[in-house]
Amino acid sequence: MGEGMRKTIPRCPYCGERAKLTDSAHVYGGRSYGLIWDCRPCDAYVGVHKGTSVALGRLANAELRRLKIKAHAAFDPLWKSGKMKRTDAYSLLAERMNIAKRNCHVGMFDEAQCRLAISVMTANEAA
Repeated sequence: MGEGMRKTIPRCPYCGERAKLTDSAHVYGGRSYGLIWDCRPCDAYVGVHKGTSVALGRLANAELRRLKIKAHAAFDPLWKSGKMKRTDAYSLLAERMNIAKRNCHVGMFDEAQCRLAISVMTANEAA
């Protein structure tokens, strides 16, 4: 962990227990993609920033992981197309979701927020 970085052990949003920092190999069929915070009983996990124990978002169970994939599929083309910067795309998404920009990141979204992001982004495509 870098100097000044606190190790915060996240709690599982499904059972309330503290997650455990472990290698990701057990969730990816033996292939390691680095460390994750993991709650095995709930099948909830989240990756960490490389070289740290800082979570990339919130612990997600299978349903939330599925929704995050869909949210990224609806949102990412906006900035990956080069039409706007990623930060500007998140600002636009925050505005459309009526949430603060600092709270607008797919990695932090819960199920309802993912559904809303998918809805506002797909409604935008139809417009």
